[in-house]
Amino acid sequence: MTKFIIKTASPDETQEIGFCIGQNVKSGDVILLLGELGSGKTCLTQGIAKGLGVEGYVRSPTFVLVSEHQGRIPLYHMDIYRLNDISEVLDMGLEEYMEGLGVSVIEWADKALEAFPSDCLVIKFTYNVGNERTLELDFEGDRYDSIIGIMRDRFLKR
Repeated sequence: MTKFIIKTASPDETQEIGFCIGQNVKSGDVILLLGELGSGKTCLTQGIAKGLGVEGYVRSPTFVLVSEHQGRIPLYHMDIYRLNDISEVLDMGLEEYMEGLGVSVIEWADKALEAFPSDCLVIKFTYNVGNERTLELDFEGDRYDSIIGIMRDRFLKR
């Protein structure tokens, strides 16, 4: 695993990180978001959507489970918060999205990590003080190496 850790001090900064990710993802990329309620998962996804050129407001699909948004490539935004166990996650047919033409972003992925491919970008959100969050990005292999490299160049030079 390769790690990149960055702190944000506001929702705008979290969205800026998402925007950078969205500008650089490719079809078939899978992004797993882990963290407590209100830690910034949807905020980051909104930035990813903007980076993909998605128009309109992106909200968490907690009740519908999956929302599709059209940008330069489709965004499949999933939220598995309301699912109770791994079998419910497997029954959703998420692999069709993850193997599709877009990028899949899954909130609450820690509820069923074994249901997702090992070749994915995992972002863990941690509350700090006030609006500050720590985002820890992990990935295996080199599929996400270029995204992390771009983020290091852009955000560590502040």
